[in-house]
Amino acid sequence: MGEASFTAIIEPDEGGYHAYVPSLPGCHTFGATLDEARANLIEAIELHVEVIPVEPGDVVVTRVVVALAS
Repeated sequence: MGEASFTAIIEPDEGGYHAYVPSLPGCHTFGATLDEARANLIEAIELHVEVIPVEPGDVVVTRVVVALAS
């Protein structure tokens, strides 16, 4: 069995962390700590990709700043 790489987002959420993979719709999890969220996400991805194909190609994640009207 090979390996696959996924872009993951882990962000603070109500005293814990919310983790998800944008390219795998429905692949979300939570953890009390960053490490727990990451471990839970790995498990969620493993279960998810049993029936869903892996993420295609390279993905760019960036921040975009926009001016807001005052």
